[in-house]
Amino acid sequence: MQIKKSFSMNSRTGRDLQRYNRGCRQVVGCIPYRCKTRDPSSCVQGSPIDDLEFLLISSQKNQRMMFPKGGWEIDESLEEAASRETFEEAGVVGEVDVQEYLGTWSFKSKSQGTFHEGHMFPLRVLEELDEWPEKTVRRRLWVNFSEAREVCWHPWMKEALDVFASKVSKRKEGTQIYHFKELSDESSVVCCS
Repeated sequence: MQIKKSFSMNSRTGRDLQRYNRGCRQVVGCIPYRCKTRDPSSCVQGSPIDDLEFLLISSQKNQRMMFPKGGWEIDESLEEAASRETFEEAGVVGEVDVQEYLGTWSFKSKSQGTFHEGHMFPLRVLEELDEWPEKTVRRRLWVNFSEAREVCWHPWMKEALDVFASKVSKRKEGTQIYHFKELSDESSVVCCS
């Protein structure tokens, strides 16, 4: 039985609980993805990256597209932070694949002029919501791999996408990767409050 996840419909704000590593603010993000076809059995290990769609979101300040990411706070694990940020910013719920950790990148925030340490994970989308905390300030866009590389604003996020694509292409054929299943009431993922 899967643990039901519950998120607040209000985004976390402030920097009081933020994690820092040697002065660098730690952020965590996800590359949300889903199988293009509605037949989950067609998505197996070894499937081309073009069998997948990726979700990008607009920045709050402009229309630049990126993957969801935000501050990793002291009261949560990397996985919890990744799930929360993806829910708050993109309005999707899914499974963070901690076994497929994509890596850590150092980047400079242009708006704040400080360095950040970004951790990235793939997140298999299980549910796309009609309402989410940042719905009024962000736009969602599902695209294929090539389009995601083209429109994603941050070079470090493009590198994370390349790492994900490399991992997908190296998997052996025949074994299911996406673990799609019908969700029963007992195992559904809930996100409301």
